[in-house]
Amino acid sequence: MNALVATNRNFKLAARLLGLDSKLERSLLIPFREIKVECTIPKDDGSLASFVGFRVQHDNARGPMKGGIRYHPEVDPDEVNALAQLMTWKTAVANIPYGGAKGGIGCDPGELSVSELERLTRVFTQKIHDLIGIHTDVPAPDMGTGPQTMAWILDEYSKFHGYSPAVVTGKPIDLGGSLGRDAATGRGVLFATEALLNEHGKSISGQQFVIQGFGNVGSWAAQLIHESGGKIVAVSDISGAVKNSKGLDIPSLLNHVKEKRGVKGFNGGDPIDPTSILVEDCDILIPAALGGVINRENANDIKAKFIIEAANHPTDPEADEILSKKGVVILPDIYANSGGVTVSYFEWVQNIQGFLWDEEKVNNELRTYMTKGFKDVKEMCKTHNCDLRMGAFTLGVNRVARATVLRGWEA
Repeated sequence: MNALVATNRNFKLAARLLGLDSKLERSLLIPFREIKVECTIPKDDGSLASFVGFRVQHDNARGPMKGGIRYHPEVDPDEVNALAQLMTWKTAVANIPYGGAKGGIGCDPGELSVSELERLTRVFTQKIHDLIGIHTDVPAPDMGTGPQTMAWILDEYSKFHGYSPAVVTGKPIDLGGSLGRDAATGRGVLFATEALLNEHGKSISGQQFVIQGFGNVGSWAAQLIHESGGKIVAVSDISGAVKNSKGLDIPSLLNHVKEKRGVKGFNGGDPIDPTSILVEDCDILIPAALGGVINRENANDIKAKFIIEAANHPTDPEADEILSKKGVVILPDIYANSGGVTVSYFEWVQNIQGFLWDEEKVNNELRTYMTKGFKDVKEMCKTHNCDLRMGAFTLGVNRVARATVLRGWEA
């Protein structure tokens, strides 16, 4: 099931639980604006190349729209739409004053030189500069983009509007980025996991973890869980997978990944088939890679008691049903991976104030937001007698619906 169908399905279930009228439901679902632009650049060899860029601005009832920009060969309008909508509910669950957006360019960043990527980013920014802004729509990095991409967007945008560091988040520290932003999503996963385990009378220490995906989010989550006494028994990434039932030495693995650009060949564990990572024996499974990886084909074989969704939309609705019958507790993505957008909000606040927070303040504030977010989700679960996914969706949808009605926007 594609991400848009699944997201719409979850939204409609939440709307039904909340008793929203059909007009309001429809207006919450329709994106505020969809932008599609052609970006033509000269390549290094002098030839011209054209790429298609997208920006879907989903909702701005609670504040400026917010969401990543991805550079990927398969940037698909449906997926961008789903992720923009998910950002609307995610920012509402985190209770930060944003709406949702998402964007991207259909390109393979690995096949473009740095100067070609810079030209492409600047042309894309020229095409959308009057549709983004500090109080309108604030982009951030996503797959295939990073702090350097944000620096180029900031510079190009500032040519039209004056120096505006708050127009993007996830920037280099030297241009107004926030301390702690790099680790934020992974650290949020740690705080979310702590909140969930606490509810079940457990702690991170002594639990066995499996992490699928060892990019920014997975590697930070692994490092922080390891430091908190959790035992990480298996990890995988695009290069391969490695397992050690006594627990992997995470600092050594991080060094290995830095040198070899992947977990493959790490001698502190046994290589395993990456496709089996999700069904390895563990207490807690953290999918931190792509969407749709937990589906009806593998859901029955999952042995974990808890699943923490660090990736966007990793669990298909069919798998959700199978796992809930098995008694597996799933902490949904729109809460579990909201640490990144929460610290992006802190970055935006610092830029507007012109005042830099120290890293301890960033991390303490993040813990406060993640802990409060979990309590709010649990309240909705009690009110509507539903699981954590529907608790999070009803929380997010309800907050956006209330803002929409208060502003007099309901159709």
